Amino acid sequence: MNTPPPQQPWPPDRQPPPPYGPGYQGYPGYPPPPQPPRRRMWPWVLFALFGVFVLACVGCVAFVSNVFDETSSVSTGSASTAPAGSEVEDGKFAFQITQVDPPSTTVGDNAYTQQSAQGQFIVVHVNVANIGGEPQSYFGENQTLIDASGREFTNSTGAELAANDNSTLSEINPGNKVTTAIVFDVPPGTAPAAVEFHDSMFSGGTRVALN
Repeated sequence: MNTPPPQQPWPPDRQPPPPYGPGYQGYPGYPPPPQPPRRRMWPWVLFALFGVFVLACVGCVAFVSNVFDETSSVSTGSASTAPAGSEVEDGKFAFQITQVDPPSTTVGDNAYTQQSAQGQFIVVHVNVANIGGEPQSYFGENQTLIDASGREFTNSTGAELAANDNSTLSEINPGNKVTTAIVFDVPPGTAPAAVEFHDSMFSGGTRVALN
């Protein structure tokens, strides 16, 4: 059996190669291996935050612009008042007042559904025609009475039901015209001046004088 020759020691001016690998802490006389550079994440984080900020600003500008447009539309739509008896248009509806009843304290002929006013009732009879190309729903709640002092009054739904024989308009087909009564409960002595009509709660509206 052959015995391997004894390993010769390294000369002082030479040293064995360092055993690089996981957990290597360095070898006497040798510096540790260089570490790969770490990727900086903060530029990407800042870019993402900036993008969110820009989107938020764009959304705010769009919202404010939309509100401004709607406000301008409402102001422009109701700026002038058409003469009494005129047919006016708002959106898909055309409106024409045919009669205004004298003030009264009750409405309705049925003793069970008759309504009493807090003040007095102003009943406005109106034709509503659908001038659009598709069905449109009508609501008395969208109509407003304006008095000589500029005060605005909404309709009385219960009294309106009694005045229209317990039936209310809902959807009107294109080309159809219907007649309905809009009832307003106002303080005694109120001088009604005009009615502002709307085809929906979001429309600009149009005003017609009552006298």
